[in-house]
Amino acid sequence: MGNTESVLVQKRLARFRPEERPAVEGVFDRLQDGAGGPSGTRRKTPAGKTLTLEMLQSSMGSLAPDSMVRRVYRCMCGINPGLEAPTASAKTGAFAASGVSREQLVIFLADTLRGTAEERAPLIMAMSQCGTEAAAAVTCEQVAEFLRDLISTVIQIVVHRGRLQGWQPERMGDGSLGVKLLAEQMCSELKPSDQGFCDVSSLEDFIFRVSQISLYLEMLVAEGLNVSLSGRPTPTLLPPCRETPWKELRCLLDLPTIMFLAPQLPDRYSAPWRLVFSTQLHGESFTRMVAGLSKRGPTLLLLKDTKGHVFGGFASHAWEVKPQFQGDSRCFLFSVLPRLRVYTATGYNQHFMYLNQNQQTMPNGLGMGGQHSYFGLWLDNDFGRGHSRARPKCTTYGSPQLSGDEDFTLDSMEVWAVGKPPEPEEGEEGEGKRSILDVDPEVQAMMEMAGKTLHSQGLREPEEEQEQ
Repeated sequence: MGNTESVLVQKRLARFRPEERPAVEGVFDRLQDGAGGPSGTRRKTPAGKTLTLEMLQSSMGSLAPDSMVRRVYRCMCGINPGLEAPTASAKTGAFAASGVSREQLVIFLADTLRGTAEERAPLIMAMSQCGTEAAAAVTCEQVAEFLRDLISTVIQIVVHRGRLQGWQPERMGDGSLGVKLLAEQMCSELKPSDQGFCDVSSLEDFIFRVSQISLYLEMLVAEGLNVSLSGRPTPTLLPPCRETPWKELRCLLDLPTIMFLAPQLPDRYSAPWRLVFSTQLHGESFTRMVAGLSKRGPTLLLLKDTKGHVFGGFASHAWEVKPQFQGDSRCFLFSVLPRLRVYTATGYNQHFMYLNQNQQTMPNGLGMGGQHSYFGLWLDNDFGRGHSRARPKCTTYGSPQLSGDEDFTLDSMEVWAVGKPPEPEEGEEGEGKRSILDVDPEVQAMMEMAGKTLHSQGLREPEEEQEQ
């Protein structure tokens, strides 16, 4: 950059380790050479003192929608490197047409990759205002539109870089709908003014409280502009998925929903997720579901009712069939459709989990939160029916009614083992992999008599194979 570079740029560069600074300073030249992007395509515009939109599109085009690339470009153009605390605006016209200077790029890289919430807030403001004139505040809808582009970019990066961890989006739920739901959930944390606007201080608070924003922004810049920093680990957004028969499955989950739910779990991204029950694969059987739950450790239950609502719960402990409540305060309920939300323990009572079967004096079924006959989530042991009774809210989790109707009819259900299974007791080694067909030969005989396909017979692993 030479002797003419500003003191401000020097301060920004000082945030990076000495061995990282050449990578940061070299981004400008790589983008001008047209080799900064994954495609390696050459630029058509001659080299100059600024970066053009075309150069940025060449670098980021395969990883981000064009609308996101334009947001980044307008944001860079709006940075004023002459200020001690530079601001970014969404100015249009000649200012943006003049291109991005080397100093503007360095400040943008430093504030996105090593900046504070205070420094990132003006950048979010500018990117949210793309296509409109600069203003002192943005609407929640403008922030939501920016977040939808940002989340879409992150998912494209995960897919493009081969970081799906065993998940198969083509066999999963509607990812575009999931993007909208995740963006809306993140925006629910905004605290706009009474007039519905968010200024820079509101966005600063928003960034501070919603950690995904900084994580996604760093991924956008580091991956999109190919900035390799030695101390930056590759972000993990998805837990590993194992032992899932994708060819036979249309999963209720989508990638954005997993990106939202996985950080809420105690084991976060470390433990593989395993599908242990699905009505698509195993039929509508409470007994079979109980067998899938047993001795699996922590599990995630996902239900869809006939009204189209999708919801569920996380059980922190292995389920036990008994007429008492179980679990602990790490359990939670959640909704996916029509809104993506998590409802954690309130401390009012300890009615976290309940599973009972074949009792005459106590309710038979699976429940989470509330109390008998008034659960936050209840699935009856006849399996086709359940309820979500929360007026006004579930006492255990503070959740509203999760289902379309208070008494719902089940459309489909999945159970995912999402944690480390408990150690087998003496004499029970290998029992965790046993099928209900082994545990109850009568069930196998009845299914064969009814002409049902025994899916699990083809899904078993060899006994000597170690868990992945």
